[in-house]
Amino acid sequence: MISTPLGTGLLRFKSGALCFDPARIGRPGPALFDPSNPALQAASVAVGGRQSAWFVSGEVPAAVLRHYRRGGLAARVSRDRYLWTGESSTRSFAEFRILQLLHGQGLRVPAPLAGAYWRAGPFYRAAILIERIPQVRTLAEALEAPQAVAQAIFAMHEAEVWHADLNAYNILLDKAGLAWLIDFDRARHGPVGLQARRSNLLRLRRSLNKVAGQRGLDCWVQIHRAYEALSA
Repeated sequence: MISTPLGTGLLRFKSGALCFDPARIGRPGPALFDPSNPALQAASVAVGGRQSAWFVSGEVPAAVLRHYRRGGLAARVSRDRYLWTGESSTRSFAEFRILQLLHGQGLRVPAPLAGAYWRAGPFYRAAILIERIPQVRTLAEALEAPQAVAQAIFAMHEAEVWHADLNAYNILLDKAGLAWLIDFDRARHGPVGLQARRSNLLRLRRSLNKVAGQRGLDCWVQIHRAYEALSA
């Protein structure tokens, strides 16, 4: 076991490796990513996750375990295998770094606990373990707090992160009415220009329209106005 920069632990095992937060994970190992491990007390996430996300506890702090899965046409080729292009490019390690960056700046995103990959020839599989945000509803369910949602999106963009799938299920609202952003798979770190910001907002518009029709569009208009005011 060695430590990488920023205090992240790194543990290598026979077919892969995992990175982890040593302050939160006392006994790192591949078993942390196995939902059949009874120590995790895993329960399937009911909404989203492509049947590959679980709430876990016991062996780890209250967390969400997610195995990376493909969607759409790509899933017909392989549901969970990705082309190997290097350790730092694995979906789990990349998302761990993005979450670590945003969480370290005080943005409302779940803290990353651990990320892992398993390599087999030119392909790999991956999983990530993130902090569970208690007592939240998705924006798709709530359709409220547009100012808080706009502030969360604007803060992410100002931190130079672009979200790859900013839909109504990837925005959570807590009991205090604060907005949290989740699922940073394939997110990019770097300057976020006007076109990239617009693409995130339009993706959210399509999602809200799909899940709630006119009520969703009305919610998006309020979010967009609040975002524009922050950008002025």
